[in-house]
Amino acid sequence: MSQASLLSSPIEYLKGVGPLRADMLKKELDLYTFGDLLQHFPHRHIDKTLVLDINAIQPDHDFVQVRGVLQGLGTIGEKRARRMVGQLRDNTGAIELAWFQGISWVQKNLVEGQQYLVFGRVSFFNGRAQIVHPEIEPYIPQIIAQKSALEPVYSSTEKLKARGLNGKQIGKLTQALFTQISEKDLPENLPAHLLKDRMNRWEAFRQVHFPSSPEKYKQALQRLIFEELFIAQLRLALIKIERHKNSKGHLFSKVGDYFNNFYNLHLPFELTGAQKRVIKEIRQDAAKGYQMNRLLQGDVGSGKTMIALLAMLIAADNGFQSCLMAPTEILAQQHYASLNELLLEMPIEVALLTGSTKIKERRRILQGLLDDTIHFVVGTHAIIEDTVQFKNLGLAVIDEQHRFGVAQRAKLWKKSSIPPHVLVMTATPIPRTLAMTAYGDLDYSVMDELPPGRQPIKTVHRFETARASVMDFVKTEIEKGRQAYYVYPLIEESEKMSFENLMEGYEQVKSFFPEPKYKISMVHGRMPNDLKEMNMQRFKSGETQILVGTTVIEVGVNVPNASVMVIESSEKFGLSQLHQLRGRVGRGMEQSYCVLLSSVKASREAKDRLKIMCSTNDGFVIAEKDLEIRGPGDIDGTRQSGALNFKLASIINDREALEEAKKQATLICEKDPTLNLPEHAVIKAYLQSQKSKIGWGKIA
Repeated sequence: MSQASLLSSPIEYLKGVGPLRADMLKKELDLYTFGDLLQHFPHRHIDKTLVLDINAIQPDHDFVQVRGVLQGLGTIGEKRARRMVGQLRDNTGAIELAWFQGISWVQKNLVEGQQYLVFGRVSFFNGRAQIVHPEIEPYIPQIIAQKSALEPVYSSTEKLKARGLNGKQIGKLTQALFTQISEKDLPENLPAHLLKDRMNRWEAFRQVHFPSSPEKYKQALQRLIFEELFIAQLRLALIKIERHKNSKGHLFSKVGDYFNNFYNLHLPFELTGAQKRVIKEIRQDAAKGYQMNRLLQGDVGSGKTMIALLAMLIAADNGFQSCLMAPTEILAQQHYASLNELLLEMPIEVALLTGSTKIKERRRILQGLLDDTIHFVVGTHAIIEDTVQFKNLGLAVIDEQHRFGVAQRAKLWKKSSIPPHVLVMTATPIPRTLAMTAYGDLDYSVMDELPPGRQPIKTVHRFETARASVMDFVKTEIEKGRQAYYVYPLIEESEKMSFENLMEGYEQVKSFFPEPKYKISMVHGRMPNDLKEMNMQRFKSGETQILVGTTVIEVGVNVPNASVMVIESSEKFGLSQLHQLRGRVGRGMEQSYCVLLSSVKASREAKDRLKIMCSTNDGFVIAEKDLEIRGPGDIDGTRQSGALNFKLASIINDREALEEAKKQATLICEKDPTLNLPEHAVIKAYLQSQKSKIGWGKIA
């Protein structure tokens, strides 16, 4: 077997594994090859040279190692509740040891009165220190002297432990691996200029598993974290270059009368600095002759629709049509209404195409798109149906993109011989670090300012016990002529329970706000769409003062007169969802409020989330916190790509390394986009060797 392929050797060929253990390692830990085991990193290291006096153990200690004489071994309890207990005593005191499994092993192998070295996680039970399932071995001074300062701790599973493959055994297999492989099997994959002050690759892998000192471990970890982030950023940069090379785009070479007349004569308010910056970025993109693929992230209410309109006017100036696709009919209607209002004085034809567009109107729109008399079409996924054809589609704007599948979006590209420019908009704040890794192949714009005149929403947390005073507060707002939302959580396990929960809440709100003085609408997922739309519409027009619903009101309902959002059982919502819901108010010029009602028994984590909500209105701060709490895999709308499957790097904790990796990857790609220079041969070889292992889907 050649040296180069040693890391791809099946795991069963490793000394000490064999077919049975190999099957278990594959099923339980996804370890198929030598290379997989090499990347099964220890999750921490422990200093096995340190032995504590028993009376020095404190409640804040995690793992401890002690030495003493074993006493009082015996079993307690019957059948399933049976356990083995004993004591380890040194000159300073005693600690209890307990075993719930492997009792027969303890009876056969441990002898009272002998000295043992014991290691394990310490816990306190009735004020006394104890170690459950300790690692225990006879105390032999010569062996202790040979122990390394930092011993790796590997994760295992209950099934593997039952087969004698605990963390310690996995460590022994990894040691065996290092006797079978050599430096040739781990060729360098960073160019020489990035190796200055960094450990080489072979040494880094050895030191991360079996460090010779804490300093060496730290250097090894930094080297491998940088490598992971750098390779990910390089791949994304290369995908972007490839896309630009292969994706001819419409050339928007000028900014003409449509844009200038609107900007100078009809703009209803001064643009924010962020809006001006984003429009400039879009203008530059569309004037380059390759397809624009830009992600526009703007917090709730930051004025993304205005950006979409200005981009569509640039398209019109260059003789192109635009479409704006929204995930729901109510959101499409809203965009249509606001575009029509803004373009009232302009010679621009805007059409609305949704599932409920009447046949006669539909025919008129289809004809208008074909003969170019309709400039802009706004709609739901009705726009991507095959019957909808454009004379000259130049720009596609997609709102709340994560609600559309890739296949749906791809259908839009086929509506023009040259794919249209794409502007993807989302109000779900994606933390910058996550965007750099998950969306690094898209150009990326952020709008982080609110339009002038908007007031920050005041957010407060109240326990359910204060419900009556919350209801009184809502009454005072309604008396001022304002409106309110009441939102109830969807209980994932049960649609039935969610529905009952909502109906109960609806009755409760009705008892506080009796008809005919107050009028209430309700919306939920079980309702037929037309009824849902009608009830939303009644609230929007001011016919009803209160809208009770589930999270269906999260996206795109724009009612500037609504000034209060009450979120029931707010402890059951994630941070980004709470932030999205809060964004339904604060859309007018008046002061708005968000009240987070929760149970007194809410967990500490839930109370911390609510505290964050009360302390900031900044969606990006909230998204970063959400990322810290939930981890990247759970954030709504992030792409499930290899970009996030890091073994060691954390996009939360390793931001500096991420920034540096992105900078270096960009510099290399600008200088040598094909990686053909001799100094980049090592990276090119590495990327080619990894090609078959990672499915890097391009975003549509």
